Amino acid sequence: MRDNLNIKTEITKLHYNKNAKGTLVKLLEFASIFYGTGSSIKNLLYDKNILKPKKVDAFVVSVGNITTGGVGKTPVVSEIAKYFISKGEKTAIISRGYGGKLSNKNINIISDGEKIYYNARLAGDEPYWLATNTKSAIVITSKNRYEASKYAIKNFGVTKIILDDGFQHRKLHRDLDIVLMDSEKGFGNEKLLPAGPLREGPESFKRIDRLVIVSKNIDHSRAEKLAKIMQKKLDVQTQVCRTEPDYVYNIKTNEYLKEGSEITALCAIGQPEQFFNFLTNYNIKEKIAFDDHHIYKEEDIPEGIIITTEKDAVKMLNFNRTDIYALKLKTVIATEQLLNTSTL
Repeated sequence: MRDNLNIKTEITKLHYNKNAKGTLVKLLEFASIFYGTGSSIKNLLYDKNILKPKKVDAFVVSVGNITTGGVGKTPVVSEIAKYFISKGEKTAIISRGYGGKLSNKNINIISDGEKIYYNARLAGDEPYWLATNTKSAIVITSKNRYEASKYAIKNFGVTKIILDDGFQHRKLHRDLDIVLMDSEKGFGNEKLLPAGPLREGPESFKRIDRLVIVSKNIDHSRAEKLAKIMQKKLDVQTQVCRTEPDYVYNIKTNEYLKEGSEITALCAIGQPEQFFNFLTNYNIKEKIAFDDHHIYKEEDIPEGIIITTEKDAVKMLNFNRTDIYALKLKTVIATEQLLNTSTL
């Protein structure tokens, strides 16, 4: 596999290697002491009501995770939004807009539910994907989730708000905290940043209202077993979200790609191996991984048939190529059960 990764991504590899040793590991562990202290103090201030989250006049759902990296939040956010919309609720998705060129100091309307105003480069790949795949949802990017939520309520009459990657954003009150966990990667080496993938320490577990084990696999038995273990361990309602390959389509013509074709698999996501594993029905001549949220140039793309993720494909639509394909995934999750607040 050809890697085009920076030092940040190389450090991320250490997060999922429990046997990693050396000077760099020791330095990262030392830095984790300071990170953990800051995180614990912030959480303590909120837990003791010294700092108080601000409320808005809408039902707020946060979808987040305790670890860094691509757990699979974006499709789950989309499924929740589709469920609310199907019930007649005016729904907004609020994202920080990481990776986009728009300043997230502003309130950026990526989609008003009818029209998409920015491309993936400006909006960020995930907000753009949400806008294109979640019809009728208002998609907004802003660092200030509270002001963005108020704006959505005032200007669009929003009744349901979904915070994309909102678990650590405690400034805004939420009515339901949903946390996702990868069935394969778990909590990695179980160390705090930057030595490990954990964004918070064990004190955060008590804030979880729902835990979702994301299984990016064909066989979901491991995820189902893990869900039972975590539900008993944390005493929190836990379920499995099944993410599976559906089909591969040309991003310009929508034509399907015949299985067995010789391809180059290319992506820029948090966990590239899981994507590559979905392409076993194709003859992969090369695997190429870029840093998460990589902004592609046309020269990054080698000759021949390319299969990439939908998240990456939205940044290649303007390329003068007709041989780029995207893998369509299907997300299977019991949304109504997930959002049932009567069990809280």
